[in-house]
Amino acid sequence: MHLGVDTVCPTPQIVSPSSYVTFLVQISGLGAMETNGLPTDEPSTAEITVLSPRRSYITVAVLCYVNLINYMDRYTIAGVLLSIQKFFDITDSTSGLLQTVFICSFIILAPIFGYLGDRYNRKFIMIGGLSVWVVMTLSSSFYFWLLVLLRALVGTGEASYSTIAPTIIGDLFSGAKRTVMISAFYIFIPVGSGLGYIIGSSVANATGDWRWALRLNPILGSLGLLLLAVLCPNPPRGASDGHGGSTIEHTSYLEDVKYLLKNKSFVWSSLGVTAMAFLTGALAFWTPIFLSRAQVAQGIQPPCNTEPCDTSDSYIFGVVTVVTGILGVSLGSTISRKLRDRVPNADPLICAVGMLSSAPCFFAAIVLASTSIPATYVFIGIGETLLSLNWAVLADILLYVVVPTRRATAEALQIMVCHLLGDAGSPYLLGSISDALRTYQPDSHTWSFRSLEYSFLLCPFVGVLGGLFFLMTALYITKDRKNTENLFMSNTVSLGLYLTAPLSVCFRGV
Repeated sequence: MHLGVDTVCPTPQIVSPSSYVTFLVQISGLGAMETNGLPTDEPSTAEITVLSPRRSYITVAVLCYVNLINYMDRYTIAGVLLSIQKFFDITDSTSGLLQTVFICSFIILAPIFGYLGDRYNRKFIMIGGLSVWVVMTLSSSFYFWLLVLLRALVGTGEASYSTIAPTIIGDLFSGAKRTVMISAFYIFIPVGSGLGYIIGSSVANATGDWRWALRLNPILGSLGLLLLAVLCPNPPRGASDGHGGSTIEHTSYLEDVKYLLKNKSFVWSSLGVTAMAFLTGALAFWTPIFLSRAQVAQGIQPPCNTEPCDTSDSYIFGVVTVVTGILGVSLGSTISRKLRDRVPNADPLICAVGMLSSAPCFFAAIVLASTSIPATYVFIGIGETLLSLNWAVLADILLYVVVPTRRATAEALQIMVCHLLGDAGSPYLLGSISDALRTYQPDSHTWSFRSLEYSFLLCPFVGVLGGLFFLMTALYITKDRKNTENLFMSNTVSLGLYLTAPLSVCFRGV
């Protein structure tokens, strides 16, 4: 087959794999750093675009922005939940349903997007999911049961994005730089969550209507959609590892799942993430209302009888979440980079320490809420910092114990399990326990606080369980990481040629 290109190529020279330009000549065709306009990532003779470091950093910045907006939207409702309860006259369990239906759609759709993300153009998949997210979020701010229905459909956008975005970052960077970029991406989970409380409560107070808090996010999301379409590439899977994508033949979904279930590090870390999701989901959704009821029980502030309700607790909790999130993620990734070369299982040990040490802090915060709000905030801050150590480290664990062509499926399965058994049910479960206890003294403001306090006590025990799961991960991670590297290398069908010549690819025929 003649490619119609007769330009004489410069002689290739072998250089260090750290070179940012990697040209790959594959058995079945020409590999690419990006195949423009193609629906899949299979080798092609299409035009090749080599991604510069600057383009890669811009891509991460766009992905971080969209991640920020996603988490802002997820917790905007929690920031104005007191007003929503008063407006619709709903109970705690019904309020928890708002978060549960969102997470349930997330659970159902994540495996589908994971399957697609390992086989088709990831950029197009994210654009489609985010488009649905923008429309559904804007439409969900009118009636309660419409709000419940459309909040479920909002999960489409997050399912498409959360399963795929980390794998793109994993294919743009490797080694310590990948850890830094993944940390930058995941730092926007606590930052976005905190801003959701802050902006939600601020917009509701400024407009006197909680619904406007929900309408701001799709406007910001539209900008993210535009940036995603214009600036984000679709790098081949495994490009950052020097294998240029498609080095392992695509397998069936069932084979991918079997592979992941045999990966003990993936299984145990996923159980740890599930416990973390249960804990963070419950605390994030109910803490502002819990603190508000604590102050009503102490006589510090009056109960909310007319809308809009006082959302100052949401604002303060949002600020605490932003600060502790930045501190915790930065600290966790720094410790990981310092220890990883000396302690092979450092990452799961960091996660275990974070979970186990945060549990007593949250227990103290729950118990002290009836007597001292400042002390409660102090322990919440310490607990959130310790919990945030895990965010970037968890993502890095998945990326190096799973081969590139199965990473999106792994992300999807982990998301499905951690939400199904974690934060899909925890807000509703705590609300149901609170409602059941509240029936004993339904008209007492003090008992309204106590019922939620007693339901909250479940969270620290789940945190301890999560810490034990991460300790189990630490027993297997060194072996599983080595197995992944060996599997990847043994299936390699491409030859990496690292060129110092001008950036051009030339053929005279195949």
